[in-house]
Order: sequence, then C-alpha cells, then structure tokens
Amino acid sequence: MNISKKTYGIAVGAAVAALYVALTYAQEALLPGSASMAVQFRLSEALTMLCIFTPYAIPGLTVGCLLANIVSSGALPVDMIMGTFASFLAAVCIYKTRHICIKDLPVVSALMPAIFNGIIIGAEIEIFFIEGPFNFVSFLIQAGCVALGELGVCFTAGLLLVRTIKNKKLVKYLNNI
Repeated sequence: MNISKKTYGIAVGAAVAALYVALTYAQEALLPGSASMAVQFRLSEALTMLCIFTPYAIPGLTVGCLLANIVSSGALPVDMIMGTFASFLAAVCIYKTRHICIKDLPVVSALMPAIFNGIIIGAEIEIFFIEGPFNFVSFLIQAGCVALGELGVCFTAGLLLVRTIKNKKLVKYLNNI
C-alpha cells in the first residue's frame, strides 16, 4: 500500500505528538510536578531524539509540547509559548546536527534540548517568575537547572532510544518515504 509523503508525514507527526502528550500526562499523574515544574525531568523529551531519523518528528514534537503544556497543571500561557518555541528550535537543530556523532551516537544533537530549553526557559523563569530586576547569576542558575534535567533525559533515555532504533533496524520505518 503506497501512501503519499504528505500523508505519511502527518501520520508520523501526529503519532509523535500523541506519544509526547501521553508520556507527559502519565508522568504527571504518577509523579506530580516532575514533568511540569521549573526543575523537571520530562521523560517525553527523549522523543526529541526522533528528529535524528525523520524531519516529520519536528512538527509532532512541537505540537506535542504545546498540548502537554496546555493539559499540564501549572503551565501558564507564557510557558506554553516559550516552552513550545524552545522545543521547536531544539528539534530543528537536532535534525540539522544528526550526522555529527561520537562513537555512532549523536551527542551534539542530544545537547540541543539542554541548550535551547536552558536558555529560553531559564530566561522565562528569571523574567516572569523571580521577583525583582533581571539578575544574570540567577538566570544562570535557572538555565542550569533546566539544562541539567534536559541533559539527564536526552543522554539517558534519548540516546538509549536512538541506540535501540538503530540496533533493531527500525530506522527504515521512520524514514519510509
């Protein structure tokens, strides 16, 4: 059965978005705050590594992040915008750096969510949630905390996901067309 590239792309994006939302929602239900507070370890962020295999994951991750932030408790409109923007930029850069590998692992790609979420969400926390004028040292602390959570997820679950997809030869299903 042949399907068009557009239909395939929409299906992959929708599946990634649904997985992202379901994982985030399940994590929040089991461990409240672990996927939505300032310092978080959102396991669904491991799915950002799917951008290594297909550009169709980029819109899926972007929409998934937006929907997860909408349904998650405590997310404010500013976070829905800034968090989604950070995820989009990270996803694009993961796709662009996918061929830079160390020992067959896309380590540079795995850094992208930490960089973009650290800077953007760190700034968001400092500007919108910390009282008083902008403090660069405080911003670095906020950015560092966000980045550490992202690094933890992307370098454990994310790279494990990449390795599993490659070892099980599932890549052909992700870039089918």
